[in-house]
Amino acid sequence: MRRYWLVFSQAVTVLLAAYFVVATLKPEWLGRTGTPSGLGVPLIEAPGPASGPPPAGSFRLAAQRASSAVVSINTLKAGHPQIDDPWFRFFFGDRGAQPQAGLGSGVIISHDGYILTNNHVVEGADEIEVVLQDSRHARGKVIGTDPDTDLAILKITLDRLPVITLGNSDALQVGDQVLAIGNPFGVGQTVTSGIVSALGRNQLGINTFENFIQTDAAINPGNSGGALVDVNGNLMGINTAIYSRSGGSMGIGFAIPVSTAKLVLEGIVKDGVVRRGWIGVEPADLSPELMETFGVKANRGVLITGVLQNGPAAQAGIRPGDVIIDVAGKPVANVSELLTNVAALKPGQAIRFRVLRRDDPVELNVTPGLRPRPPKTPQVER
Repeated sequence: MRRYWLVFSQAVTVLLAAYFVVATLKPEWLGRTGTPSGLGVPLIEAPGPASGPPPAGSFRLAAQRASSAVVSINTLKAGHPQIDDPWFRFFFGDRGAQPQAGLGSGVIISHDGYILTNNHVVEGADEIEVVLQDSRHARGKVIGTDPDTDLAILKITLDRLPVITLGNSDALQVGDQVLAIGNPFGVGQTVTSGIVSALGRNQLGINTFENFIQTDAAINPGNSGGALVDVNGNLMGINTAIYSRSGGSMGIGFAIPVSTAKLVLEGIVKDGVVRRGWIGVEPADLSPELMETFGVKANRGVLITGVLQNGPAAQAGIRPGDVIIDVAGKPVANVSELLTNVAALKPGQAIRFRVLRRDDPVELNVTPGLRPRPPKTPQVER
């Protein structure tokens, strides 16, 4: 028995000695990671990355799917064309002598090289450089712009272009998670996350036609024209503007829905211009004063205070004092919504309007005309 005990004690001693040596020199063999021997402080580190699904709550896959199709846009505007005129220099000095550089983002939406961005990113640019995530560069060509929605279509000539998948922005709901992708402040492509804070934001004074997605995902200067995507990496909107008192993100950003962007894209690519509906009325939001003046008792809708003679609305029978409550099955609550809904109509195609005339509901078929372009106002040096 004593002999067995001696063998057992020697075996345990050898095993303990071996464990000590391995733990000191090769801790990874025991499933632990130690520091290099030169540090002298024992540390426990997590094992290296392993293949498998991303952690719960990660947006890794959505960011990977969408990021490659988001580009940086660098613009260059030459100095004022009259900078060499002595009289111009006398009155305005050297202002405008130096070229002005601009920065923004864009989204590749077609293998043909079409890119969606904001009009204010490329407006007035003499040179446009598009930089892909893989560091390739290309000169961008403006195919068309739509200042009324602040959208622009560019095109580049490169092969093997990554393309984003267009989502259904009409299905978005407040509280849905979204990612904003762009190049803020020129630091490089950046992904931020947030939720949809509100839908249908308008009357902000940013564009003529406003139907913004509001989000608290961080949007900063340089993000303009970039992508707002859902958790599957599908494009939901084009990041456009922020509310800020400091110039940086304050958690209130706005994006143009992809549904609007598709209409603009189709119009510019097919016709070279966006064709919008127009009915020739002077609308006003309901107010106690106007309702009393016109004898209106409606609870919602848009009051028509004037109708253009021989215009589409007049020919359809719309009169001053009518309250438009529905356009093509879509309710309207204010002037902005009426303007947006009418503009989305195809000129020449009759559409059903529902109006209140005094207390009586009336349905009328209105054939919209082509919305005239507003006259260009001359640019004045300030």
